Amino acid sequence: MRQINISRQEDLKEPSLFQAIVCLLGVFLMISLGFFVLEISIHAIIFMCLLWVGIHAAILGHTFTDIQRMMSTGIGNALPAIYIFILIGMVIASFMQSGTIASLLYYGLNLLNPAVFLASGLILCSLMSIATGTSWGTVGTIGIVLISIAEVIDIPLAIVAGMIVSGATFGDKLSPISDTTNLAAVSAGTNLYRHIHAMLYTTLPAYVLTLILFIFVGLQYEDYVLPAEEIVAIQTALNSTFQLNLWVTLLPLLCMFGMSIKNYSPAMSMSCSVILAILIAVFYQERNIIEVLSALWLNEPGSTGIDNIDFLLGHGGIYSMAWSLLLSIMALALGGILHHAKFLSVILERLILRIKRVRTLIATTILSGFISNIGMGEAYISIILNCQLFKDAYHKAQLDGAILSRSAEEGATMTTALIPWTTTGAFYTATLGISVLDYAPYAFLNVLNPIVAVVMASLGIGLLQRPRVDA
Repeated sequence: MRQINISRQEDLKEPSLFQAIVCLLGVFLMISLGFFVLEISIHAIIFMCLLWVGIHAAILGHTFTDIQRMMSTGIGNALPAIYIFILIGMVIASFMQSGTIASLLYYGLNLLNPAVFLASGLILCSLMSIATGTSWGTVGTIGIVLISIAEVIDIPLAIVAGMIVSGATFGDKLSPISDTTNLAAVSAGTNLYRHIHAMLYTTLPAYVLTLILFIFVGLQYEDYVLPAEEIVAIQTALNSTFQLNLWVTLLPLLCMFGMSIKNYSPAMSMSCSVILAILIAVFYQERNIIEVLSALWLNEPGSTGIDNIDFLLGHGGIYSMAWSLLLSIMALALGGILHHAKFLSVILERLILRIKRVRTLIATTILSGFISNIGMGEAYISIILNCQLFKDAYHKAQLDGAILSRSAEEGATMTTALIPWTTTGAFYTATLGISVLDYAPYAFLNVLNPIVAVVMASLGIGLLQRPRVDA
């Protein structure tokens, strides 16, 4: 991507602090009033935000071509996430066609216990996301199964979605094969395993608190009576529609799981699992190959005769991700202008100059990640930006680079699922069918982890120091 013409640099100027605040405040007001009060389409709101921010960039001397390049760069930086968006749609559809999801649902119904459903679901999602390195893949597979089981038990879906998001985020943050984990370590200039070691100090206590909360909440449902007749009806319908031999139907999931452990990229792991699922759907489930391949674009509802199960089995396909994908692209374009026209950096750099204490530095880094997610809609960019902005400050404070990478993740990775217009928030809403605003209060880990990090910094716990170099 070409940079802005050097000969024109003298015609450009950085935004003043006042203009940067006005620009960002306008974005926040348009989103909050338009989305929450006037209930306007979020896509239309983001478009208006693009116009608003573009006008401010033009005032600084940027041409229309410059602004287009900023938008393109913002989108280009997150292309791996966009590829995953497309692949996840195909993974979900192919897993539906192959009977993978149907098998998990069929046998999962045998293990139901309302009292421990939330706690066991949290652990299951955590293990899945650690093994695969992707929160999106976890939500798009086991998350859908847990949501459908919760519908049978009649546990509020918003609580279940919060549990799924908490577990999926835990693994996405700590897995050595997670893209955000590696990105944060590289951006902060620290070793990957040093980064993971630093995160354990704050993430494990937050996870324990989250598990306790879900155990406590789950006890409210221990007296729920399982609808035995409905469960039998669902299992019978699934058994009549699919062949449910786990040794066969779980192969696509095991393929994705195994390749992730072997450090293959998420895109490669997902692509291979899709191919394997297609083969199983055609040769084992004996489905029409044209229908199976068409489902990769737009899956069709199932034919079990049970409405909510048929709706579940109709999930997936590239087209099903269109709403989220378009929103993500527009939000990334907005973030590109905010970043490259320096509206965000002007505000953050002024804040950094006022920071004197370590706890304030860590709290500011986390808050900056959250604000960056709100403004740019993508954790990848937030992590890179905040590591760049705060690296010198952490160096001067004699803090290990792993503390910077940890704080960047706690501000970006942990909060991106709590914002409706981020790529992650939009994907979770599209996949689980529960809005971000509904599940956010129950995504305990995402809410607690940043708080725990600030509290521990205030107490001086888990603050790894840079190794001293002897003269």
